[in-house]
Amino acid sequence: MMNMVFTHTPPAITGPCTSETSSASAICALSRSSGRPVPSCLSRVPVFSQLRPEEVHLLHSVMRPRHSSKGEVIFREGDRSDTLYVLSRGVVKLTKLADNGKEHILRLLFPGDFFGQFSLLQEKPHYANASTADEADICRIHRADFLEVLRRSPDTAARFMSALSSQLEEADSWASVLTLLEAERRLAKMLLYFRQKTDPSANEFKLPVSKKELAGVIGATPETLSRKLGQLADAGIVSVSRRVIRIRKEAELRRLAGED
Repeated sequence: MMNMVFTHTPPAITGPCTSETSSASAICALSRSSGRPVPSCLSRVPVFSQLRPEEVHLLHSVMRPRHSSKGEVIFREGDRSDTLYVLSRGVVKLTKLADNGKEHILRLLFPGDFFGQFSLLQEKPHYANASTADEADICRIHRADFLEVLRRSPDTAARFMSALSSQLEEADSWASVLTLLEAERRLAKMLLYFRQKTDPSANEFKLPVSKKELAGVIGATPETLSRKLGQLADAGIVSVSRRVIRIRKEAELRRLAGED
């Protein structure tokens, strides 16, 4: 596995410090007092959003940020881990290799997601590969440091367990989507999901992965994906320009996804 030397600090939390939560106030105060940017990992991940000021300081002291280039391997299936990874910017792919050597995308991770927790908590090898789909900022926390935070804060531990439960529920939901639904519905659901993860208020977004990779995500061939996107475009539901998708008839797309 590639040795990872954490030398780059991701963008600081910008804008006025107007939030009333104790954790946000602590992050702002810490940034001002130290004169150094605070990893936005602390503010992006829901499990960290309600930390007390002393917990913010503790996490900041043990969090190691890194800038990763596109296609960089974070870890490989079978590697053992003593690290929790938190994605601050970009997209990460969790993948497995099929018997024929073809890469199968299990899940895409977006800013605010954390990963590597199962190997970290159970001290087992990683069950999948993790690599960046684009340039990314990733923070890491070593096992001993993270467990110390959980030990000191039962509230944080409870929120972390709740977040793990939500991840498992989402994984089960996507498994049923890929198993039970037709390709058209899988595609519609994935487009809505990408829009939600990138900018819920916008009707236009860029696919976080290539069309070939998107086909793998929804369990379709590239030819089937191209045909289904063409049908959506012909119906005026979306428009497609390379990797840029514009949703023109959201209600119709939601109907196709079974979310109306």
